[in-house]
Amino acid sequence: MPPSAEGPRFSQQFRQDFETLLKWRRDVRRFRTDPLPDGLLDRLLHLADLAPSVGNSQPWRVVVVASPEMRDGVIASFETENEAAAEQYPDEKATRYRQLKLAGLREAPVHLAIFSDTDPEQGHGLGRATMPEMLAYSTVSMVHTFWLAARVEGVGVGWVSILDPATVCQILQVDGNWRLVAYLCVGYPEEEHVDPELERARWQARSPLSNRVFHR
Repeated sequence: MPPSAEGPRFSQQFRQDFETLLKWRRDVRRFRTDPLPDGLLDRLLHLADLAPSVGNSQPWRVVVVASPEMRDGVIASFETENEAAAEQYPDEKATRYRQLKLAGLREAPVHLAIFSDTDPEQGHGLGRATMPEMLAYSTVSMVHTFWLAARVEGVGVGWVSILDPATVCQILQVDGNWRLVAYLCVGYPEEEHVDPELERARWQARSPLSNRVFHR
């Protein structure tokens, strides 16, 4: 179906650029310590806030973690959980695991903790009676939108999941109804690669789409 006469028309160059953006999105672990320019983080968050959400609930709650003490607490949680994860692997695999660069918490100039409100008044419950997890899925959509917006500006994002959510919630003293969805390191990349770091480290390569598409 051709584009609507009233809707936007995206050029072939835009389509190619969008594909390039997706390929270069990358989960960044190696950051420069340079601060972001004034106003850029706010702009990226405003763009991320355009993400779709169930019932138009906008359940995401963003905590900009600037406190050195709170950052240190999150880093300590990562180090504890990272070592516990390594111990779950056999010796050789554990050694390889410990060699992976899995976070940029010490270098990244910006830390964002992204939470999902588990019972927001906004949206009036629409679309989540049988699938309450739609709130968290909506928040993930916001995270991905932020990620792409950041990449357009040359800013890298790293999603750190090796954390204890309860510990992070306690450190950041957030509302009891908030569920941790993502902890993001944000800053300019120290180096640029189109291929995933875990692929370069021979931990896991990407697999073909045909492995994940099923027809019924």
